[in-house]
Amino acid sequence: MKVTVVGAGNVGATCADVLAYREIANEVVVVDIKEGLAEGKALDIWEKAPINLYDTRTIGSTNDYSKTAGSEVVVITSGLPRKPGMSRDDLIGTNAKIVKSVTENVIEHSPDAIIIVVSNPLDVMTYQAHLTSKAPRTKVMGMAGILDTARYRAFLAEALDVSPKDIQAVLMGGHGDTMVPLPRYTTVGGIPVTELIDDEKLEAIVQRTKTGGGELVKLMGTSAWYAPGSAAAQMVEAIVRDQRRVFPVCIQLDGEYGINDCYLGVPVILGKNGVEKVIELQLNDDEMELLKTSEQHVREVMKVLEDM
Repeated sequence: MKVTVVGAGNVGATCADVLAYREIANEVVVVDIKEGLAEGKALDIWEKAPINLYDTRTIGSTNDYSKTAGSEVVVITSGLPRKPGMSRDDLIGTNAKIVKSVTENVIEHSPDAIIIVVSNPLDVMTYQAHLTSKAPRTKVMGMAGILDTARYRAFLAEALDVSPKDIQAVLMGGHGDTMVPLPRYTTVGGIPVTELIDDEKLEAIVQRTKTGGGELVKLMGTSAWYAPGSAAAQMVEAIVRDQRRVFPVCIQLDGEYGINDCYLGVPVILGKNGVEKVIELQLNDDEMELLKTSEQHVREVMKVLEDM
């Protein structure tokens, strides 16, 4: 069982560390373009194995994709991180070239791999990876919904002073300011969240969730990594262990929610074949309007890529 993480930056290294610590695969290969970076971080994670008691072997590689051959899942985190004042859309030109090149190398050595994209702008980079790989839509997906939902749940747990373990939520749409948190599908220990918090506080949390990535960029001067890396590892675990978890992930829609050929976050069942099923919720008019607005924004950025 082999998993590859492309990109040994903060997000990729965190993902590889979680995969190793949780023994999700026998071997985790980390690849990066910077000389020695992947080897160093993989070695550091491996040297931690006797301390944290795990067996997963971590291997680093500087741009040698032959070491990734036969990977069941590949996580792509490559690309420039966001800087203060920079929108995700600003990254599209550079990161599209990087994701295209990475995907070509991945498919050459692991033609049957399931691909998880983490690079920003997320929805459009998933589109790029799908175009390049020519794989079925169920095998190329983006990690955003789990991260965004985690932020939403964390903020709610803080506001309600309860354990985040007991909060379940659904979030849809693009990764960014037009994402669509769904309070109607949010519960705390099975109790609808609307019974536990007033509308004004809930709306404030929804708005904070939408700008959650930007909040961290302002604080740290760069993008987040602990939560994104862990979220990607959770998706890998669901696939490798065929857990059939229900997660929001970015996938090309094929008629679901009345949308075609657009990459949006929707709830799916995630298992050994990738996306086993797209779940269609019965959205009300307001929720559908928000999803359509998110769709329009993603299509605009997709067009930027298509026009390049």
